[in-house]
Amino acid sequence: MPNPYLPFWEYIPDGEPRVFGDRIYVYGSHDNAGSVKFCDYVLKCWSAPLNNLNDWVCHGDIFRTRETADYPSDTDWTNETNYLYAPDVVEKDGKYYLYAYIINSIGCVAVSDKPEGPFRLLSKYKYTIPDEICCNGWFIDPGVLVDDDGRTYIYCGYERSFMAEINSDNMYEVLDGTCIEHIIPIEKTEDFPDDDSLFFEACSPRKVGDTYYLIYSPKRGSRLAYATSDKPTGPFKYRGYIVDNGVDYPGGNDHGSIVQINGQWYIFYHRMTNGTIMSRRGCVEKIEILPDGTIPPVEMTSLGFEDSLDPYKITPAEIACVLKGGAVVTEKNVFERVVTNVTEDCVIGYKYFDFGDDFGSKTMELSVNVCGTGCDSILHVLIDGEDGEEIGQIRIGRNGGAVTERVRAVTGRHSVFFKAATEYPRDWSGESFRNRCLFELKSFVFMK
Repeated sequence: MPNPYLPFWEYIPDGEPRVFGDRIYVYGSHDNAGSVKFCDYVLKCWSAPLNNLNDWVCHGDIFRTRETADYPSDTDWTNETNYLYAPDVVEKDGKYYLYAYIINSIGCVAVSDKPEGPFRLLSKYKYTIPDEICCNGWFIDPGVLVDDDGRTYIYCGYERSFMAEINSDNMYEVLDGTCIEHIIPIEKTEDFPDDDSLFFEACSPRKVGDTYYLIYSPKRGSRLAYATSDKPTGPFKYRGYIVDNGVDYPGGNDHGSIVQINGQWYIFYHRMTNGTIMSRRGCVEKIEILPDGTIPPVEMTSLGFEDSLDPYKITPAEIACVLKGGAVVTEKNVFERVVTNVTEDCVIGYKYFDFGDDFGSKTMELSVNVCGTGCDSILHVLIDGEDGEEIGQIRIGRNGGAVTERVRAVTGRHSVFFKAATEYPRDWSGESFRNRCLFELKSFVFMK
């Protein structure tokens, strides 16, 4: 599957990936298209078999803080202000424990016999640590680690972090005297030397070999950073960042984690849509963990789990990984999402296509499917960057539709970029066309 890796109508931010048995599970909160608020009242789970990462299955709403059309609320102390954010799920002794962050309310733990649920309420968090540390029991963005020795740890925080050990006999009681504040600091230290390393939110612990990783969102909130330690309790040291969802794209808060699938490591994260930071979809990139424990930063791509995209199959515009100049992905309805607000000099980019070997022609056809907005425009077609080699142009009429032009044939693996332009310097009122939407891009395909 390309990015986003779930069905395009699904909005799952804060995804925590976990391998249980022969499946990869992603647990997340739930956004809505064009929403004016983060999340809603349900947590969701999707999974896919490890041998087919294109076959994702939705397991529905796995936990609720309000009654839905089909189920009662799983909590009896919540109301319309208590949205669900950023869960985590871990396995312990054959049971699966869900850690819920409930906004404006004490959080809780639920349990199931299966990784996909259904989850039943086990208990609210039990703790004696000061409320100012755990935000009155919210336990914001809980990330949980069950260590090899069976001990369990929870990592939490928003604008300040903390961790504590959980009683592994019941999985909801925080053990007295185990709380450690500022596991990732909010002020510069020798091990956390700049703003890019300091803590903001989104704790997610992982153990790789003998090294403990804490993935988190730093003050530069569009990034996922990581720190490492040789103990689950730290001290941790900043090692760098893994991905930045704001590079040449409408950025915003990020939340996710790393997981190994079939020997390959991945970073799961989310991107913004619909011109808001509150309408997020899950994405994934391949990463590498080097022998010294570092993770080289990766760029955002359109690939998802794929090695390359096929340019000779129809590409939906919404899998763009570069959107510059104000262009955004927006959902018109459950069946149709487009790149809109395409004004002059906007750039729309896709990484990466494999055009294959030389097929004996100097040219190929490119067909784009666009919604017209009443003016003529030009789409410059480039490879290997927005300032890369131009292989052709597409003239788009005011009525839009499917437009086909011949472009230069290419071989091998390339990124593809579209740059929008217009020949109209001004409209009838004397205003510049620069800020006018020239068209909306729906999809495109190359043809030999």
